[in-house]
Amino acid sequence: MRLTVAPSAGFCFGVRRATDMVTDGLRQNRSLYTLGPLIHNPQVLADLARQGLRQVQAVQDVPPGGTLVIRSHGAPPDVYEACAAQGLTVLDATCPVVGRIHGMVAAYSDQGDAVIIVGQADHPEVQGTAGWAKGPVYILADTSQVETLPPLSRALLVSQTTHTVQGFRRLAEALRGRIPDLRVAGTICGATARRQDEARALAAQTDAMLVVGGKASANTRKLLQTCLSICPRSVAVETAEDIPPGFLRPGDHIGITAGASTPEWSLKEVITRMNDMEKQEQGLDQAQSDFLADIEATLVKIRPGQTVTGTVVQIAEDEVCVNIGYKSDGLIQRADLISTDCKIGDEIEVEVVKVNDGEGNVVLSQRNIVNRKNWDALMEQYEQDAFVQGVGKEAVKGGLIADVAGVRAFVPASQLSLRYVEKIDEFVGKPLTLKIIEVDKTKKRVVASYKAYLAQEAAARKQEVWGKLVKGDVVHGVVRRLTDFGAFVDVGGVDGLIHVTDLSWGRVKHPSDVVTPNQEVDVLLLSIDPVRERIQLGYKQLQKRPWDSALEKYAVGGIVEGKVVRITTFGAFVELEPGLDGLVHISQCALSRIAKVEDAVHVGDTVRVKVLGVDPAAKRISLSIREALEEEAFDGIPGDELTEDIGPAEQEDAPAQNPAPTETLTPAEEPAAEDAVPAKESAPEAAPVEEPVPAESLAPVEASAEEPAPAEAPAKKKRAAKKKAEDAPAEEPAAEESATGEA
Repeated sequence: MRLTVAPSAGFCFGVRRATDMVTDGLRQNRSLYTLGPLIHNPQVLADLARQGLRQVQAVQDVPPGGTLVIRSHGAPPDVYEACAAQGLTVLDATCPVVGRIHGMVAAYSDQGDAVIIVGQADHPEVQGTAGWAKGPVYILADTSQVETLPPLSRALLVSQTTHTVQGFRRLAEALRGRIPDLRVAGTICGATARRQDEARALAAQTDAMLVVGGKASANTRKLLQTCLSICPRSVAVETAEDIPPGFLRPGDHIGITAGASTPEWSLKEVITRMNDMEKQEQGLDQAQSDFLADIEATLVKIRPGQTVTGTVVQIAEDEVCVNIGYKSDGLIQRADLISTDCKIGDEIEVEVVKVNDGEGNVVLSQRNIVNRKNWDALMEQYEQDAFVQGVGKEAVKGGLIADVAGVRAFVPASQLSLRYVEKIDEFVGKPLTLKIIEVDKTKKRVVASYKAYLAQEAAARKQEVWGKLVKGDVVHGVVRRLTDFGAFVDVGGVDGLIHVTDLSWGRVKHPSDVVTPNQEVDVLLLSIDPVRERIQLGYKQLQKRPWDSALEKYAVGGIVEGKVVRITTFGAFVELEPGLDGLVHISQCALSRIAKVEDAVHVGDTVRVKVLGVDPAAKRISLSIREALEEEAFDGIPGDELTEDIGPAEQEDAPAQNPAPTETLTPAEEPAAEDAVPAKESAPEAAPVEEPVPAESLAPVEASAEEPAPAEAPAKKKRAAKKKAEDAPAEEPAAEESATGEA
């Protein structure tokens, strides 16, 4: 037997410093207390307890005058504050490497930026580091938890000092694609990384590995995982008594390493024990050794996992008996045979599953050989970072079980698609191209990702699509999702944004007013930014512009309806159709003068307006509510009421008892007749009459006005005539007398 001890095995600088500080303090008869165990080694803790070190669960448990030891793992600021408030003495044994991480986290998060810590959430070092962050803190154990992070624009990534370098790198790569401004700080202790590298190299050279350290030590567990990934015969022990029986084999090369919490004397104890075991093995009775040698010379040596060649000697209904040259034949179940066509006398290659099944039989398997070869091929693909082919087999809690060349692989739900997956059952029976992201070689467990393949395919499609997109082209797309500021449209594998202002020529409160998810639309490529992967799309640009047909649809002088959409100090804007607004000046909002626009109209009112002017070039339409009201009022006045409203200046000189026929009036005669009649004599028309003047008799009078027809008379002239009649109160009595006399 040959023993090789890793150079960096045992106490690290931080742990040694903490134990030395505590030992010195106890020699000075100081009352020392720690929050939890000082280090993760039961033997060291028992020795320190005998010297007077006490463990407490909270700062309040330390009696007055006591001294609280801050462990090498460090502690959050509130522990220091609680000690100061209680008047306790603090013996700070925080590892300098951990202290540097605390300062880094506190400085980076001073403005509230996020901090991501890689490690175990329940580890005291991780909890202490998290306490120094002044903003949000997220703790990740592995890459499967990356999807649980919220969207972040910038963050600091640090690691537990005892984390594996490979695991930290994988997490950093996974986060770079999600966080644009990610600062990665290399905080893994140099001694830890060196110890792992030495263990990996030693495991590759030895037949078996012993990892010495406390069972609760994270550093020791990671060392064991590193060794197991290379040397299956790797075990972890706390003391020499924990070395399993039969672990030592003649001629073995044994490698020994130790965690950061393992004292030198504990490591030496294990080495001494191994030497004693070797001497004991060599001290066997020579005669017994010769006898065993004679027997073993006729037999093959077998062990579980060994591959041997045997001959089929018997075939039963459900099993086959194989002679492998051992003291007893081996049995192989038909289910474990690669081919069921074997016959007596065939030589087959089998693997030893069990040397003794409890009844003296050797259990063999052919399928294990195939599985092992498949596993080795799978591990080779994993090392090459290649994709593998699999098939979905079973939906389980949290994901999917897939079969990859006979190896069960777990695909987490977060790794099944680029988007959220509601029904995992949809992947059962479906061929999948997977990427292996995690492997436990000891338990032969594989974690794979279908999302990684989809992401690579999507990236390839994106690159192809980006090469085809040209600014100004019209493309076909599908609306994928809506936000308050616009709609995202898939245009051949990449998403572009239609801003809410580019959805319609009119006002849009929300994109859902114009488009819906999964709707197919044609859009215009307004701008393309391949570097930032941003595409700006236009939807309204492919629709007819309202101003192009404004002159045709809204003729000057026409009456239309619209909705008040905005009010200013100088008027109200009325929407005639989406994208087409007209202005009603404050002077045109009501029949009478108003102090403010709200006295006449309000936002949301539907109003009738008259078109005063249309300027498509300047995108202006002038409207009037007042003139629309006047025309409506004039059109609704009966003939007799209209006569009474007309003042003296508007009446003809014909007597009321004998109106002149329409045929006898000509434009040339109208001024003369109008000048011949005095203003007083027109008063009887303004006074009430017993019988209304027939509407037909107004035709000649209306025709003599400046407008060609009664319906075309301006409302302003009618109001002026009425006002003129009302402004002569002194003459009304005379007019009435005259009218009476004439009658």
